[in-house]
Amino acid sequence: YEIMKKAYGDKVFLAGNIGYPVCSILNDVKSGDYIVMEVSCQQLENIEQFRPNVALMTNLSPAHIDFLKSYENYKRVKAKIFKNQTKDDVAILNIDNEDVINETKGINSTIKYFSSKNEINGCYVKDNYIYYYGKKVISLDNIFIAGMHNVENCMAAISIVKEFGVSNEVIVDVISNFRGVEHRLEYVDTIDGRRFYNDTEATNIKCTQIALSSFDKPIIVILGGLERGQDFNELTLFMKNVKAIIGIGQCRNRVLDFGNSLNIPTYIYEHLVDGFDKCFEVSDSGDIILLSPASASWDQYKECEVRGAEFKKKVEELKNGSNEK
Repeated sequence: YEIMKKAYGDKVFLAGNIGYPVCSILNDVKSGDYIVMEVSCQQLENIEQFRPNVALMTNLSPAHIDFLKSYENYKRVKAKIFKNQTKDDVAILNIDNEDVINETKGINSTIKYFSSKNEINGCYVKDNYIYYYGKKVISLDNIFIAGMHNVENCMAAISIVKEFGVSNEVIVDVISNFRGVEHRLEYVDTIDGRRFYNDTEATNIKCTQIALSSFDKPIIVILGGLERGQDFNELTLFMKNVKAIIGIGQCRNRVLDFGNSLNIPTYIYEHLVDGFDKCFEVSDSGDIILLSPASASWDQYKECEVRGAEFKKKVEELKNGSNEK
């Protein structure tokens, strides 16, 4: 959406399963305008005539089984996004995801692929750059949203906007300045070579596993919060790049036990603001400082976003202090 908006301004609308119902924009949309949508499986289950000009499937893995009763049914429903497409429409697929490829056999769309693993006839990664059909588009160093899954998201977005003639200049400008969704592995700033990321919405172990696996550089991670029996040992396989742990909140002593069990230097504080300076002290240029607590925030905060805002405020204060020096 941001790339299309940069290219085409007021002709671009955002709608779908992200808080903007399609019906809310219908009075404003004119012929020749563009609507960028996320469509959920719950919505796809009920479509009849919906036909996107360009449709994207990023990946498939088990989800929403409570609603759709089985993974097989979930895959069937997700593939309905291509149901009414013809050869005049485009399907953009992640060629690295076996379930995506298997589930889209037989669709009538014109298919285009992206891959983070192999050089293909499509959009791909090579020598630290994203290429689109053999032409270099953007360096991975200019992508601040962390993790290979976000590189794949960038390739998917590039593949979409290229269908509408968007230039590399616009693509690079938007992606280079895109910081992600607030509080979800959100890039905050870089100070003295250290990159700060706010992932306060990682209120469970799974989300922190994803965050830790998103970096291949040394990490100082802030863990802890509300005590509700979360098993930090489930993070063990994801700790290979972690050089220090800052434990906070109600369950900080269990964070200390976890860090000690892995022989990772661990420092505990009751409050985030008290432990923040230690993050900088035990880090070096090139390191990642990551708030990804694997814990809810209700021991000290009304909601986890307040915790994230506090972290971002401390980064801003640190930067201002660094600038004064």
